[in-house]
Formats: sequence, C-alpha cells, structure tokens
Amino acid sequence: MTTQTTRSIALFQAAFTLCGIDGELPAGSYRIETEEEVIESLSFVAFRRLETTIELPAIGSASLKRQIITIDPLDLAAAQLRDAARS
Repeated sequence: MTTQTTRSIALFQAAFTLCGIDGELPAGSYRIETEEEVIESLSFVAFRRLETTIELPAIGSASLKRQIITIDPLDLAAAQLRDAARS
C-alpha cells in the first residue's frame, strides 16, 4: 500500500486538554503528523487515515524529553475550536 504523511503545526493560545493525555497541555505550537494510505480499489484517488500523532512538549519548550502520542483527529479539532472561542 502507498502511504502519505502530512505534517502541520497546531497553535494553541491557552492551555488545553486531549482525550488520552493526562492533565492540561500548555499553550504553544505542537507538531501534528497524519499518516494515510491510498484506497486502491476505487476509480478515483482517496485516502484512509491510519494515524494522527502529536509531539509533546510544545515546540520551543525547555524540556529535552519528546513524546509522540497517537490522538483522535476529531478531538484535536474540538480542542482547536475551544481555543479559538477563547480568543
């Protein structure tokens, strides 16, 4: 199967929470990576999401320890909407 990876940055103006991650995450910029595979049985190009991850801690954070955590992209989108509503 052919896969593609999309990388992006999620910016949060305030502390936020995500399901599956204990506690609040601080405001900042976070690297997001989504891996998808091509659905080959179709007559047009389409992709199936395999995994979405977030890199902790935030970019520029003083911590030397990095973690890659699998997250639900719908939960990430909801957290971004809540953050936008606060601004």
